[in-house]
Amino acid sequence: MERFLEYNLKQWLHTSHRKPLVIRGARQVGKSTLVRKFARKNNLTLHEVNLERHPALVSVFQSNNPALILQELEYICGKGGIKIEKDLLFLDEIQAVPAAIGALRYFYEDYPNIPLIAAGSLLEFALAKHSFSMPVGRIQYLFLEPMSFTEMRTALKEHSLLALLRDYQMGDHFPLTAHNRLLELQRIFLLTGGMPEAVLRYIESGSDWEQVFDVHASITQTYKDDFAKYARQATLLMLHKIFDYVPHGIGEKFKYVRVDPDTQARDVRKGLDLLIMAQVIRKACHTDGSGLPLRATLNERIFKLFFLDCGLVNHLCGITRITVDELKNRSFINEEKIAEQFIAQHLACFGRPTSPSVLTYWLREGRSINAEVDFLVQLEQHIVPIEVKAGKSGSLKSLLQFVYQKKIKKAVRFDMNPPTIQRVSHKLAQANGSKYIKFDLLSLPLYMVEQLPRIFMEV
Repeated sequence: MERFLEYNLKQWLHTSHRKPLVIRGARQVGKSTLVRKFARKNNLTLHEVNLERHPALVSVFQSNNPALILQELEYICGKGGIKIEKDLLFLDEIQAVPAAIGALRYFYEDYPNIPLIAAGSLLEFALAKHSFSMPVGRIQYLFLEPMSFTEMRTALKEHSLLALLRDYQMGDHFPLTAHNRLLELQRIFLLTGGMPEAVLRYIESGSDWEQVFDVHASITQTYKDDFAKYARQATLLMLHKIFDYVPHGIGEKFKYVRVDPDTQARDVRKGLDLLIMAQVIRKACHTDGSGLPLRATLNERIFKLFFLDCGLVNHLCGITRITVDELKNRSFINEEKIAEQFIAQHLACFGRPTSPSVLTYWLREGRSINAEVDFLVQLEQHIVPIEVKAGKSGSLKSLLQFVYQKKIKKAVRFDMNPPTIQRVSHKLAQANGSKYIKFDLLSLPLYMVEQLPRIFMEV
């Protein structure tokens, strides 16, 4: 299955100032498969070492002697010397031997000609238990997310739909048959999610949901088992509680007491920070939204949480069995939350893959009524407020308040309708009298979220 990050790997391979590359991401998002496929496509001899299987290499990497390290690794890989540009050294599960992370700087200094990729899951857990000099400025990061909706459609060979969305411009006729098919695929994605094994199992089994849900069960249990490798007992219990809570609390302002009313906030915060850094959980922080950059007015005390993947969310919420009729006709009680989760995990891919994503939203809390805009994003020099609706209609009261206060000219709503753009003229009641606001509302179906940057700038 094609992953779009392959393009970034190719750029890295051919850059004149290449550094050892560390691919980061949660377990089972496809890091190892990505590297293997990349090596095949680019005719590289892959020298792969899974460091979880070779814990005795700790002392070798602690030597910080890359010549000695290469000599040891050559006999594990069994493919001859690792010396030239057409060799690719791949250190998988690098978190199992944290000293290998520190040794990367010496590969950069002594063997810059050898392409070197490392990958690991829950790196922050391992780093919290070890102290060594990080190779600052001598390594590069790439962050891999679960498969996107477009990547899944590519795997399903829905080429005509891919072309339709890629070339669509606002005002063009959007075929109803295409819209209905995309809604069907979107619903499938909400249940499969973007974990590569789940998508692959769905395709290869001919949409056998039992097999897909078995993959979800295996992945979630693997995560919990991994926590036990790196966390002490008290922290481990808290990690499990947070892991189980977040899928049910998606899109809600986070309160520590909801995770465990008997635990102090600082102890919950420690576990939460680990899961966020490990990319298992995403954090969207409140920002004032008065100007750019959005992070300048970030308030990290006010935030809401999202999970890694919508398929895993539905699994952890108890969807472990479904029929074809239920897939087409059944409404789920968490549809509003899962729609927001779907948008969140795709907005997380809007930034550069060399740094972790930062999600933002706007919240105004009053004595009698609150106002919240689901997401704020920056597209070039524009602040874009985004509302998410799981159905075909819904109130826009909060969006109207934000548009009025911040003098926004264009806003976005994601829902289940075909794409439209309309000029909104609204009379807004305020304490000092009614105010008229006018702005353009770009209404897109949820499945077009990946086209938002292009379409927004074109209208």
